[in-house]
Amino acid sequence: MNGKIDALWRRSVKRGLIAGGLETAGILARAGLMREARGRGAIFTLHHVRPPEPRLAAPNAHLEVTPQFLDAAISRLAEDGYDFVALQDVPARLAEPPARPFACFTLDDGYRNNVEHALPVFERYQVPFTIFINEGFADRTHTIWWETLAELLNETDRLSFDFGAGPETLDLTAGSARLDAFDRFALYVERDNEADAVAELDALACRHGIEPLDITRRLTLGREDLSKLSHHPLASLGAHTVSHRALKRLSDADAGAEMKRSADWLEALTGTRPAAIAYPYGTQAAVSERDQALAQALGFTVAVTTQPGTVCAADTERLTALPRISLNGYYQEPRYVAALASGIPFAMGTP
Repeated sequence: MNGKIDALWRRSVKRGLIAGGLETAGILARAGLMREARGRGAIFTLHHVRPPEPRLAAPNAHLEVTPQFLDAAISRLAEDGYDFVALQDVPARLAEPPARPFACFTLDDGYRNNVEHALPVFERYQVPFTIFINEGFADRTHTIWWETLAELLNETDRLSFDFGAGPETLDLTAGSARLDAFDRFALYVERDNEADAVAELDALACRHGIEPLDITRRLTLGREDLSKLSHHPLASLGAHTVSHRALKRLSDADAGAEMKRSADWLEALTGTRPAAIAYPYGTQAAVSERDQALAQALGFTVAVTTQPGTVCAADTERLTALPRISLNGYYQEPRYVAALASGIPFAMGTP
């Protein structure tokens, strides 16, 4: 089995294992087993909400769901007896005696399609939601490297880049080559100085006729959009730093400045200081206990990660490190949403 076929096989097997785990969790949940795994509720993470777009390669497909799936997900949760609450109300909800489970929806990075396609769904069901905003994206001073890279990989068949061992040429024409290249660049961003790595990617895109800041302008909400959205009765805006760098890799001063400046900027724009912050990337590799302490010291009442899990009573002691459940573009089935909300996949260790 050659390397390209092997890469495709591994991706297929992994998705199959996850889907199988979700099916099993759904069966257990319907049978009334492992009820304790559900906890008090679930915080869901989304990024793009938009109709499917045909592309040669979609390395960010896991970050995209359709409006129809969002509608079906909310409908399923309502049928299963969930109350829909705003993220900033989760601490108060946890302080109350256990009752019906809650669900809340969050969206990261401030994409335009959140208003174009997600907002009408939330309005239909009167579901509150929080969008986490990066100052650098909204003010068009910072690029979105994963979006830049996806566009670049779909616009060219060959790339030359130095990953640290000298320049090399990547042939993107066969099999999973574009997805494999995306993974290599993502590891490079994670391994190297993030700001420098993003600057190198931006320069590479420019050499191929792609202006990264144009992508930021096209995809994300600007100041005027956010000011208007802040008055919507269902919407809340949360902080998401300035540059979307992994906080754990920054100094104490830089991490604190990223978080504080993001909150200050939103307060100046909307007149309301954000109660919540989402850590960029949100993984264990990107968020430390120091960052959680900084969030608390800066006055955030809620801070969310992307570390998977349901919210339980013990989370009242760690409100600046709440787990979230990703609604993944590869698993757009309402029964999977119910399975995830049950908490059983996390108790089972589903990959």
